[in-house]
Amino acid sequence: MMPRTDLNDLQSFRAVATARSFTRAAAQLGVSPSALSQTLRSLEARLGLRLLTRTTRSVAPTEAGERLLRTLGPAFDEVEAALAALGELREKPSGTIRITAAEHAAATVLWPALERLLPAYPDITVEVHVDNTLADLAAGRFDAGIRIGELVGRDMVAVRIGPALRMEVVGAPAYFAARPPPRTPQELTGHACINIRLPTLGGVYAWEFEKDGREIRVHVEGPLVFNVAPPLLRAALGGFGLACVFEDQVQAHLAEGRLLRVLDDWCPPFPGYHLDYPSRRQPTPAFALLVDALRFRDNGEGRSPPSGGKGA
Repeated sequence: MMPRTDLNDLQSFRAVATARSFTRAAAQLGVSPSALSQTLRSLEARLGLRLLTRTTRSVAPTEAGERLLRTLGPAFDEVEAALAALGELREKPSGTIRITAAEHAAATVLWPALERLLPAYPDITVEVHVDNTLADLAAGRFDAGIRIGELVGRDMVAVRIGPALRMEVVGAPAYFAARPPPRTPQELTGHACINIRLPTLGGVYAWEFEKDGREIRVHVEGPLVFNVAPPLLRAALGGFGLACVFEDQVQAHLAEGRLLRVLDDWCPPFPGYHLDYPSRRQPTPAFALLVDALRFRDNGEGRSPPSGGKGA
């Protein structure tokens, strides 16, 4: 087996024979011309053949040198190509990304992006922690969290990943058959309301309204309180009371008459979902790809997450 030093020496010979100059070859290899000349003399001595013809003006391969160069050229080209391929493999996006998100954000914003991204990058693993509590990113060792725009933390990079959101107060026709609809948020205190308990807000969600620059929060009461959103909507459809839910979750029910909306003029849009991560973080190639896949691009479709409180 040829010693490793001989492989280096052969690479040096190839550089000199190709450049036809010790000076130019030495610059390419990052060595001095005198050191390179000594390397070639040692190689020739070990082979017992003169590989280069040296004059004061030029350097040219001998017949033996030409034969060796023809053999080395394709071999070294193949090795360099293989090493380049290994470098591309090393730089290929890979690794595990940990994200925390509320249930509806994970289902409606995060999952569609992962569905597009992951098939093209099989070396990336995304661990999704579904949690409505706005888990602490540092304590949970999360790379990022999905937050509603109003809840993005300080000293964080916030990348918009969804459209503006809007809440709707809705009830079933059977519910309104027994009582008139509320005309103002204050009148909700006389209605049965189905609520949600959100740890992010410290307790039961206070319904939020705004009109003409005036903001109102109403603490409503009713027969049911949930800690997740899906059963809340089912209870509203069953006529158990009014629910405050995300607009797109009830569009089909409104269109088919299963639910009716009230206080529509008190429910303006608000900032939607953002990807929240520490500003000091140095994004890996995998994380940068995920951010780009999630980044919101307004296509006019106005998609929104399903039901839950604004703080979920």
